[in-house]
Amino acid sequence: MIKSVTLSLLFFIMSLFCIKAEQLYVNPITGNDMNSGAKTQPLRSLSEAARRINLNKDQGETTIILAEGVHMITKTVLFTNDKYTFTNRLTIRAEVMPDDADWTPKKMPVVMTIVPTEPGVGGEEAKGIQPEVSHVTIAGLRFTGSPDYTYLDANNLRRSYPIWRDGKKLDDLLVTQCLFAGNADVLPLHVGVIANGYGLVIDHCVFFNCKIPVVFWKNEGKVGSRNAMQHSLVSGGYFCGVWTTQGTNGDDFDFHHNIIANTSTVWIREKGSTRRYKASDCIFVNYNKLAGYGSGPLSDSNATSTDFLEMKNVQTTGTVIIEKDQSKRNYLQLAEGSLGSNLNAGLFKK
Repeated sequence: MIKSVTLSLLFFIMSLFCIKAEQLYVNPITGNDMNSGAKTQPLRSLSEAARRINLNKDQGETTIILAEGVHMITKTVLFTNDKYTFTNRLTIRAEVMPDDADWTPKKMPVVMTIVPTEPGVGGEEAKGIQPEVSHVTIAGLRFTGSPDYTYLDANNLRRSYPIWRDGKKLDDLLVTQCLFAGNADVLPLHVGVIANGYGLVIDHCVFFNCKIPVVFWKNEGKVGSRNAMQHSLVSGGYFCGVWTTQGTNGDDFDFHHNIIANTSTVWIREKGSTRRYKASDCIFVNYNKLAGYGSGPLSDSNATSTDFLEMKNVQTTGTVIIEKDQSKRNYLQLAEGSLGSNLNAGLFKK
């Protein structure tokens, strides 16, 4: 009996050491989807990386590394292999990260969603990366809007969602050091990140000229990881700076060290929401309304009371200046000496 238990324990320990880390490289210029996916033989598309990952049932973490260049997404990149944990994650990241010494804006992989739209709520939707799994990190990437028209008719729109998560039970999606850059006229970006479920964390991200940077969407009302938006910069949000719903529990939502500037409405809530929130160490400047309601395809930013929002050390006057020189390391981030430089909001953590 003792011998049997000892052998079982030994096999268990050995199995832990046999867990392999999966790593795939994607290069849109030199890659080929028939390659192995090693650094010397990269894949060409993120879609092929997702296909292989969804088929691999071996336990362990997975890392997809994107080289610089333009990564065209022509079909929603769907991840369905829900085998990950808080420590063994699915990570989709840039080969060179913003805090690396040799990083420049040019080295940031550009992900462009040109997925054909499908019928959705109040119009048509194009979804880029769709992680229908828990414990995911997306890091160091630049996302653009869709080169399509937003307008369909008086009641319907086309919506571009670079990152979308549908599952209301899913948990732990970290989007960090990513840049979302759109243009209302030629590259509309409807929502940078929209996620059902729990544990959506927006960390050190930049949203430039996006209609809505992030929507903390619906869940099942059970216990999950905390949502957060921190050390992030929003400039030119032509609908709002952040969107929360009845499912976004204020007690489990960390909102701090963010800058929201040059926006229509700073904070949009789902119509009828009674949730209360706290914002600390932030800057909200040059906006039309501080708070409003939104309710789907016909959402309206009519001003509402702001008593739901407890603000601590939040500045509401001054001017935020964005660096427009592409040769600068802080391109599309705070210009040197701009208001808010002390908040460490933007792509850099160091």
